[in-house]
Amino acid sequence: MIPDAILCVDDEQHILDALRRAFFDLPVRVLVAKSAGEALALLKGEEVKIIISDERMPGMTGAELLEIVRNEHPDTIRIMLTGHASLSAAISAINRGEIYRFLTKPWDDAELRFAVQAALEKYNLEAENRRLLAIVRQQALDLRLLERQYPGIAKMERDEQGRIIAADVSPEELAALVQECERLFDN
Repeated sequence: MIPDAILCVDDEQHILDALRRAFFDLPVRVLVAKSAGEALALLKGEEVKIIISDERMPGMTGAELLEIVRNEHPDTIRIMLTGHASLSAAISAINRGEIYRFLTKPWDDAELRFAVQAALEKYNLEAENRRLLAIVRQQALDLRLLERQYPGIAKMERDEQGRIIAADVSPEELAALVQECERLFDN
């Protein structure tokens, strides 16, 4: 199994090296980019769960980068890491990039690792929610299709244990209906 990927973006190599060291004991792949353009190119070919970006970089600010990431990769969790923490930078990052966390340099490794682990949990829970929602939507569509094929099936009566009561259905029709339901809901 390929470990989760996080992308660290900073124009200073020693910061990228320090970030790699901060995550050495986590089961993640640490990708690095020295510019926003390099980060956007990397995102086109990699599934990245978390992006950690510096604010002040030549060419494009971290807030601008995280805004693009929010629009193009909305599921990616966005974290701002900056040495120039100002209220206006924080507000801009929050409003433009809808960031998950705003951390300052120098950072505490334990706090940064905790933020990344919490972000990974958030990402995975949201992915599971999207998967389950897709299943529920598909099942609702399947049920509507069954209702067209077998009018009235969605208006089932149940006994006190929750079992479906099929009073006006022949055994053959019931067997065909059960097979159709199993086929639809096993997909």
